[in-house]
Amino acid sequence: MDKKKDEFLKRLLATFIIETDDHLQAISSGLLELEKKPAGEKQKTIIETIFREAHSLKGASRSISMTDIEAISRSLENIFSAWKRQAINPTSEQFDTLHNALDFVNKILSSPQEGKTGVSELVLRLDRLAIGESEVTHDSEPAQTKDVASSTVKEIRTPSKDVSKPKKKKEEKRQHHSLEPEPEISAHTHRGHTAVQGKPGQKVTIRISTAKLDSLLLQTEEMLSAKQTASQRVIDFRNISNMLDIWKKEWAKVYPDVIKTRQLLGRKKVVKELNLINSRFGKLLEFLDWNLDHNRSLEDKFTELERLSEQDLRSLSTMVDNLLEDTKKVLMLPFSSFLEIFPKLIRDLCRDQKKEAELAIRGGEIEIDRRILEELKDPLIHIMRNCIDHGIEKPEGRKRNKKNIRGTVTISISQMDSNQIEIIITDDGAGIDIAKVKESAVKNRIKLKNELDKLNEQEILSLIFESGVTTSSFITDISGRGLGLAILREKVEKLGGRIFLDTKPNVGTSFRLLLPITLATFRGVLVRTAEKIFVVPTTNIEQVLRINRNEIKTVERKATIPFKGRTVSLVRLDDVLNLPRKRDTSKISEFIQVIVLGSTEKCIAFGVDEILNEQEVLVKGFGRQLSRVRNITGATVLGTGEVVPILNVPDLIKSAVKVTAVPVSAAAKEEKIETKKYSILVVEDSITSRMLLKNILES
Repeated sequence: MDKKKDEFLKRLLATFIIETDDHLQAISSGLLELEKKPAGEKQKTIIETIFREAHSLKGASRSISMTDIEAISRSLENIFSAWKRQAINPTSEQFDTLHNALDFVNKILSSPQEGKTGVSELVLRLDRLAIGESEVTHDSEPAQTKDVASSTVKEIRTPSKDVSKPKKKKEEKRQHHSLEPEPEISAHTHRGHTAVQGKPGQKVTIRISTAKLDSLLLQTEEMLSAKQTASQRVIDFRNISNMLDIWKKEWAKVYPDVIKTRQLLGRKKVVKELNLINSRFGKLLEFLDWNLDHNRSLEDKFTELERLSEQDLRSLSTMVDNLLEDTKKVLMLPFSSFLEIFPKLIRDLCRDQKKEAELAIRGGEIEIDRRILEELKDPLIHIMRNCIDHGIEKPEGRKRNKKNIRGTVTISISQMDSNQIEIIITDDGAGIDIAKVKESAVKNRIKLKNELDKLNEQEILSLIFESGVTTSSFITDISGRGLGLAILREKVEKLGGRIFLDTKPNVGTSFRLLLPITLATFRGVLVRTAEKIFVVPTTNIEQVLRINRNEIKTVERKATIPFKGRTVSLVRLDDVLNLPRKRDTSKISEFIQVIVLGSTEKCIAFGVDEILNEQEVLVKGFGRQLSRVRNITGATVLGTGEVVPILNVPDLIKSAVKVTAVPVSAAAKEEKIETKKYSILVVEDSITSRMLLKNILES
């Protein structure tokens, strides 16, 4: 019995933690709104909401004997009640203390033993605020007030003897289950539970372990293999049908001769020695007739099987696609659920640095894979810190620059297409100092000074993503080590996304992130090089081209091609992957297949032997044994059963930069391309000049 009781208490505590998190988030959001000093009915509505949340938290805490949280909740309730009655007015001092109280409750939940320290002092501070007193304790404070405060703490710290006995006034609780039949699911998960939308205006919450949902999604994604296998079988049937068509054409060519041969052998005027041949030819003709009938029957059966396999593929594709789409939606979260922590983060950072800023969020209703949100949390927190620490100026500085003394940080989320979203984080601060970026890059030996002189402004700006590069002259608790943005880029690229940076002095800085909506499955282009097949993620592809060899030019001993009004480097994919070339010089064409790939810094064109097709790809990780393979991010299994590597585009571009490009002339010589030879006549009086020009032209 004790074991069952312990298990029940654990489940009860887990449910309480989730519920408490919801209450605390609602109260925190309400306090942030109140700090903006809304007027009239809006202020009353917010106060009423947070008052009810504190009341519900108090009741939930009492039900499982969490006396410390119950005491804090009661004090919060007292303050909100005083606001509601307009006995006291909200002040900045009260807001600071209330936010600290919410953080303290979180501390109790995460570390119960450590969190118990200081509860009495916190409750006393809250109770003083509730009666309109300052937090500072004065020696001249009346004894009566001290006694009241002490008795209040004593009363709160002592739990009721019968906590299970219902109060006369019913506690307001959230409804977690409903008996309404067949609720319509349009759900999102939040810390292990799924919100299910029932009838209009009614919400039902079902608690589901995210581990179970992850397992369900992985199993559903595995069905893509069955879909791809079915698709491959359809292709196999079509190939067999094509073979039968070829046989029919060849048979049609010889069938008239077969008829003539039969007619000749049927004549009686033949010599005796040909009787044996006649007999054998007769058997051969009989076989050919049987062969024709048999192949026609075989063709009919294959045609029927092809029709049925195509029908099965359509049905299976519809079922798998719908199931996978619905399962993904279960694990999709709106950005708003992830961005709830940022308003308070901005507020606390501004308070610490004596700055003023507000956060604007657009597109928070757009949904994305929960796993991507979890990976983005820490990097985006760092961007927020950078926006306040490096970007937003202090009020006096903004006033000198004729700006609103209150800065603005904007997070804008938009859906680019069915598979990709865009996140833009912008601040209207001072911008990034390019000179400091260059200075830091030289100091940390990322680039030499003469190398920086050859780079344009955007290329210099991209160095901010290198580890150790920072524009801060000193290290603080918030920033200054030059690691945050490097981690951000690493995370974004690991998720299959890209990041771009734009800044203008005294106008602000903007980070633009392009990310997939979901992990595990994506669309990829299959390419063949050095007789091997690879998958390139579609999100990283700028364009697929067919280039005439005459368009390839040599710039600084590197092969280049024109692309969208600029020049990009051209390398062979097999050279970058260190694969041996196997060329049939008899099949060399005047055109080459090129795939242009883009990353944060640049675009590079990769020459391949063949571009096959584009299809949906299921990513298979390598596991811990092969956690980091250069240029490869994972693998997938094609419908044929062939295992194909998936290329890591950011890695690939870095590797391509290090590859010594083969000049066009050398490449042409290697491939033995027959080119027309031209003669050049050099006219020069000076023998020395003629010799110099001759050597230059020959080289």
